[in-house]
Amino acid sequence: MEIQNVGIIGCGQMGSGIAQLCAQSGYTVLVSENRQELLQKGMVTIKASLDKDIKKQKLPVQEKDDIFARIIGTTNIDDFRDCDLVIEAIVEKLVLKKRIFSRLDQICPPCTLLASNTSSFQVGEMATMTKRPDKVLGLHFFNPVPAMKLVEIIKTPATSETTLKIGKEFGESLGKTVVMVQDSPGFIVNRLMTPQILNAVRMVESGIATKEDIDTAISLGLNHPIGPIALADLIGLDTLLTIANNIHQKLKDKQYAAPEMLKILVANGHLGRKTGRGFYQYE
Repeated sequence: MEIQNVGIIGCGQMGSGIAQLCAQSGYTVLVSENRQELLQKGMVTIKASLDKDIKKQKLPVQEKDDIFARIIGTTNIDDFRDCDLVIEAIVEKLVLKKRIFSRLDQICPPCTLLASNTSSFQVGEMATMTKRPDKVLGLHFFNPVPAMKLVEIIKTPATSETTLKIGKEFGESLGKTVVMVQDSPGFIVNRLMTPQILNAVRMVESGIATKEDIDTAISLGLNHPIGPIALADLIGLDTLLTIANNIHQKLKDKQYAAPEMLKILVANGHLGRKTGRGFYQYE
């Protein structure tokens, strides 16, 4: 099976990045949102990202129009019937993801692969909503999608070797390094990263060190490009809280229990960079 037409469900922070990356890699892309204004916002984000690459001389100016012409927007999920691969990239709410997989299974032909960009839910729970569990896998990208070099491929007990092979080839065609992981809470990166961020928040919460000094210590001491508190703001504090809660619910391990400071920021709508304020404030 050769993938030519890629569908992306969701045009938010992750979906718009995946759509841009696929279009830049030569695929025809169909991307959806449930409201026209959200779709338009996602398209504007893609254009702004391409303009930024042009300004940094990472992208020839003449290629922008060709890339954007390969991206089609829709608010109708029925339009995904002609896709070879559909990647779900909506908010981390399992009930919504299951609903989408059930609907896609009805719409798409039997050969279409269905993937989730979930950062913490087990993909097998979505696969049970379909009659093609062998063609369901996880494709977990990282933010910002065009820049980050990794994609995790998640294998459920039902995912076929053929599906994994196609998924790996697809990831590599996007210029990504692919790692394989069994379908488990948080996969590799978030399973290891989440406790570090939560511990950093607890240190701020208890007054052991300032957020600035913690970020500086990790950036310079461990040679990380960004400290854990700043990384939390980049990920989105609501997303981080969801990841932590999901893993904690499955593993019952206290290192994944969310600190009160994180819960309070999310409850007050301070979600990080995307809202202009999280642990830090942004322009």
